[in-house]
Amino acid sequence: MGRGRSEIKRIENPTQRQSTFYKRRDGLFKKARELAVLCDADLLLLLFSASGKLYHFLSPTVPSVREFVERYEATTHTKVWADIRQERRAELEKVGSMCDLLEKQLRFMTVDDGEEYTVPSLEALEHNLEAAMRKVRSEKDRKIGGEICYLQNIIRGRQEERYGLCDKIAHAETLKDVECGSTSLSNGLDLKLGFN
Repeated sequence: MGRGRSEIKRIENPTQRQSTFYKRRDGLFKKARELAVLCDADLLLLLFSASGKLYHFLSPTVPSVREFVERYEATTHTKVWADIRQERRAELEKVGSMCDLLEKQLRFMTVDDGEEYTVPSLEALEHNLEAAMRKVRSEKDRKIGGEICYLQNIIRGRQEERYGLCDKIAHAETLKDVECGSTSLSNGLDLKLGFN
């Protein structure tokens, strides 16, 4: 009698999961080796574990991973290597131009004692510094305004809470006065009528 089918789902026990991973990985690589040898197939198998460790199998007939991927690109008309390089090159160019711009602005914002400046360049520097100061002041004013609104809301909430407590106290005193008034009234009647 054969084994029954088990449901394929994630193994919750980490030790058992790791043990199963290694056993199945070895079985998968054995099958890949057999397929490559028996059928003379070119095969590249890449496997990443849950921890990110790379395991790979390359059939003996494949000279290198790069050539295999280039063959894949030619067959499927997709770019695996080139897209990554182009994206990185574009990103590097963007970062480089941003660094150049920031260095230029930084050089422009600093005034060295040993360097000669023209009046127009000093006026431009003064204009840029004034614009920067306006931005800083407006941001500071915005932050202070936000803090003021926040504190005003807290004060308003506390005042409403105080008014609510005052109303409760006034209501309690009114009830107390009503109870005291009826007690004193009944005591006075009792004395007049001769009750103890």
